[in-house]
Amino acid sequence: MKNNFQCSCNNFFAPLLVLCLSLSTAVQADEGMWTFDNFPAKTVGTKYGFTPSQAWLNHIRSASLRIAGGCSASFISPQGLVMTNHHCVVECVEQLSTAHRNLVDNGFMAKTAADERKCPAFELDQLIEIRDVTGEVQGALAGKTGDAANKALFAKRAELEQSCGSDPTVRCDLVTLYHGGVYDLYRYKRYNDVRLVFAPEFAVAQFGGDPDNFNFPRYDFDIGLLRAYESDKPVATADYLEWSDNGSQDGDLVFVSGNPGGTARELTVSQLAFLRDIVLPSSLPEISEYRGQLEQFVTRGAEQAREANQDLFFTENDFKGGLGRHQALLDPQFFAQKQQEEQKLRSATAADAKLAAYVSAWDEIAQVQRQRAQLFTRHSTLSNFSFQSRLLGAAITLVRAAAERRKPNRERLPEYTDQSLVAVQQELSAAVPIYKDLEELNLAFLFTVTQRDLGADDPFVHKLLGNESPQQLARRLVSGTQLDDPKIRELLYNGGQSALSASRDPMIRFAVSVNDELLEVRKGYEAKVDAPTRAAAERIAKARFAVYGTSVDPDATFTARLSYGSVKGFEDAAGKFVPPYTNVGGLFNRANGAPPFRLPESWLRAKGALNLSLPMNLSTTNDIIGGNSGSPLIDRQGKIVGLIFDGNIFSLGGDYGYDTAKNRSVAVDSRALLEGLDKVYHVDRIVSEIMAARH
Repeated sequence: MKNNFQCSCNNFFAPLLVLCLSLSTAVQADEGMWTFDNFPAKTVGTKYGFTPSQAWLNHIRSASLRIAGGCSASFISPQGLVMTNHHCVVECVEQLSTAHRNLVDNGFMAKTAADERKCPAFELDQLIEIRDVTGEVQGALAGKTGDAANKALFAKRAELEQSCGSDPTVRCDLVTLYHGGVYDLYRYKRYNDVRLVFAPEFAVAQFGGDPDNFNFPRYDFDIGLLRAYESDKPVATADYLEWSDNGSQDGDLVFVSGNPGGTARELTVSQLAFLRDIVLPSSLPEISEYRGQLEQFVTRGAEQAREANQDLFFTENDFKGGLGRHQALLDPQFFAQKQQEEQKLRSATAADAKLAAYVSAWDEIAQVQRQRAQLFTRHSTLSNFSFQSRLLGAAITLVRAAAERRKPNRERLPEYTDQSLVAVQQELSAAVPIYKDLEELNLAFLFTVTQRDLGADDPFVHKLLGNESPQQLARRLVSGTQLDDPKIRELLYNGGQSALSASRDPMIRFAVSVNDELLEVRKGYEAKVDAPTRAAAERIAKARFAVYGTSVDPDATFTARLSYGSVKGFEDAAGKFVPPYTNVGGLFNRANGAPPFRLPESWLRAKGALNLSLPMNLSTTNDIIGGNSGSPLIDRQGKIVGLIFDGNIFSLGGDYGYDTAKNRSVAVDSRALLEGLDKVYHVDRIVSEIMAARH
């Protein structure tokens, strides 16, 4: 799932649109990404004959992890060994690579504990407590609108998150569920010393590339292994997931524990229409254009190909995921179904006199969309102003951090509170390689898009470019800055406002010159769009609670969720049944020696030793979305039977609903994972560690 779902275009969207998502407001079949404190254990028991106990749920939650950059993971040994996807660690792998040692292409294995290499900027979060703070937050917002409501929310968030203290190993996040119907405070154990243990070659981790993405059958070995450290020693944990002895079988009950990034299933019809008619038609061409520029960049040479590999990979995912979401919203059958759902809830709300205060909320959100449309172009252009640029992103962060740290904690922007600054400092000080030729391309593209979207006569564009072209400005800023040096960034951060004011670095001076305008646009949008949307959505949430209770799971928010389902195949676009398993032999049959179907030499050499009949990848009915990448697939005993890495073509509409007939998650089978680690890579100490963790 690459955090941003990926897919293959062709004509696969046609069946997606025809089937699009058999929905109702009540939960169907295996639909749902459930919070651990509201998991429908009895429903699972009735359907599958297994009712998870609270102790079982607590153990799974504690063994599961969130990667702060946008993925999921899990502890798989008492020595802090962590399993996730290769595409969730590829940034670390790239950062540890050099022009002379390409670990992305060639893979990485730590033969000894001393060889495990620290990822420059990586954070693992382990959820240890959930506290309901709905009353406190809603009380703070009561009677406030616009900017006053935003300030009240930011202040309450800072207060609640800071209540966890100043220990940098603890993280607290205020979590909004049901679009303001529920507010929880999530307390995490934070691990910042995370070291790379194993990553296979890119060619087998992402075998099939774009043609196979978001399809099944699949043959990926998409795994990455890390280890969490504390005080320079591996973390000792009692909560970890054991490996299954025998894997899964067709029809078995399975669970996915992870952090789905975000869904929009509870949005109103007017909000969905705005996405369909304005947001996606605007963003998709821009992503496509950027992809084209990266494709040209990687042809410059081997080093440029290495530098941009990761950016191109995820940009392709962004485009294809967005295209799939747009096609889902364009399907008239699906959209009519969303309209029917909304009308059903509105009618039930209007029929109950006690819910009269909520009746107008849908119309208020529709009105906000008209205001949103007026602000859209300027906000969308300037709210993502550091577009793919680490140098400009660092400069803007330094400028804002210096200003925000002078304010009381409760008056700061949310990303600069004392709790948030732990991650900010880590990111700024990380020894992450920055490639100036790629930075120049990214900035030139950003400035070109800004000039095009806002117009050459826009005052901000005049201020931005002066007498320079986008390419000239990008070249001057990138060639003159020293922000690629983490020591310089750290000095500027520690020096605060005085250091920023004294700095002559052109990137810093540029960030200072544009920052006020960027913040003004952000503040206006938050007051005119975010605040009234939040207030109306909270009333809709209360109406939904009154009508349906908590029988429906909340939209995903990149927080810990548990979904249930079964190992199951599906019918493809032509009506042909697709079995739920592929096998190792199929990987070799599919390989043709040319990218993206080229196998690395390590697999070709090991073919004779491998059990070719072992399951390779599998499909299940679990409800997942981007952010679930790296989630463990476990059985009713809580043992690992697979590793989630993607969804099938029919899951592309998963942002907006769930189709029980054809929506499938895709995982690497646990048996193939062990087979590869043992017989292809011979990482004996890791295989022994996994096996020893079995009771």
